[in-house]
Order: sequence, then structure tokens, then C-alpha cells
Amino acid sequence: MKDEGSRVGGREAGERRAFRFEKLDTWQLARTYNRAIYAASRKFPKEELFALTSQIRRASVSISSNIAEGSGRNSDADFAHFLEIAYGSLLETVSQMFLALDEGYLSEEMFREVADQADTLAGKIVGLTKSLGRSSRISMRSPLDSRPPSSP
Repeated sequence: MKDEGSRVGGREAGERRAFRFEKLDTWQLARTYNRAIYAASRKFPKEELFALTSQIRRASVSISSNIAEGSGRNSDADFAHFLEIAYGSLLETVSQMFLALDEGYLSEEMFREVADQADTLAGKIVGLTKSLGRSSRISMRSPLDSRPPSSP
């Protein structure tokens, strides 16, 4: 029989309770996307270390960070606001990936791979925002769709 002293708050001593954001598929996908951005940006030239490399990595980190921070807020409205910020950071990384492609820092294949992940993550962020019952300014349009929206 286990000693009662080894249990803390209904769990074994030493076990860590997961934060709400850790349970979100969207946050998990943002972590995967972050790893892809870091891997892609390792191929950038050294002279970009304090420019494009730093900027794209900071924007990428901002995605999962804002999802996490928003999940800890006291209202769905606040959470939705942080999801909008995460979405904006995602779009920032996509724009920067286009710049890296234009400069020849990435192959078309690497760009497409990371861009596909961005598209999937964008859908997840929009879906999570909608699940909060909030209307949002972010849309289901792919961040990679460079065509202007059709007029009514």
C-alpha cells in the first residue's frame, strides 16, 4: 500500500499536472511548426542570423506562446484575442518564408513543406477560435492563397 504522503492533490508526488494549453491540438501543432521553422532557418546564410533568421524564429515562437497565454485567460474573449495574435504571427512567418524563397535560402520543396504545415495550423487556429463561440476577423482563407478575395 502506498504511503498517503506520496500523493499530492490527487496525483503521485513528482507527477506534473498539464496546463490547459498542453492539451490543445492547436498548441501541439504550433510546436511542430516551430521545429519546422527552426530547421528551415538553419539553412539561411550566417549574415541573416540577426535579421531574417531571428525575425522568423521570434514570430514562430510567438504562435505557441500566444496560444498558451490566451488559454490561461479568464474569458473566451481574451483567449480569442490571443489566438488572433497567434494567427498574425503565423502569417508573419509565411511572409518571411516567401522572402527566404525569393532570396534562394530555401528550396521550393522545403518552402512547400513548411507552407503546408502553416496552412494546416491556420485552419486549427481558426477552428479553435470558432469553438470559443467568438466571431473573429481571421478567416479560413489559406495564408498561402495570394489571390484577392472575391467581391460579392
